[in-house]
Amino acid sequence: MAKILRIHPDNPQDNVINEVVTVLKNGGLIIYPSDTVYALGCNIFDIRAMEKLAQLKKIKLEKAHFSIICNDLSHLSNFTKPIDTAVFRFLKSKIPGPFTFILEANKSLPLAYKGNKTVGIRVPDHAITQLIVEKLGHPIASTSIKDDDEVLEYSTDPELIAEKYDSFVDLVIDSGYGDNMASTVVDLTSGEPELIRQGKGEL
Repeated sequence: MAKILRIHPDNPQDNVINEVVTVLKNGGLIIYPSDTVYALGCNIFDIRAMEKLAQLKKIKLEKAHFSIICNDLSHLSNFTKPIDTAVFRFLKSKIPGPFTFILEANKSLPLAYKGNKTVGIRVPDHAITQLIVEKLGHPIASTSIKDDDEVLEYSTDPELIAEKYDSFVDLVIDSGYGDNMASTVVDLTSGEPELIRQGKGEL
């Protein structure tokens, strides 16, 4: 049964975030808010947690392309090939914000990402998400929570989300209603921004 933590979206308390970080360090799955939709997340370096996340999404881990959630660009060189100054400036102008940026992957990727030629990097503009990554000391793997409803693509009510995923995750963060529009996806592998999916972020 998942534990529900109610956390203020603008002023998250350190001790409560520490509880979330402990769950991640122990290989647990969490549901957390972002500047777009609610998402599933886990420790990017825990292969078993990554496998559980893939099972929950009903895909094989080697075919999963989970986003890498960072709190700034300091971890970029851990996962991506060197980027030129123009691309870096473009990234700096858009983060934190509702964007996922596709970049060329390097060979130092965590085990679950081995073989991937590209990675999706995301820096949400959300205090809870940023503090989780900061206190964990490294990014988390993430995937948006989709809804079965034909009209509403993404679930926005954390209580209903918690009810649905109660037996599949270890912890649900409730910070109020989420958005129902996902991030804008931008491919930067060519050096020029290419819009892949229009979401909340405006280019």
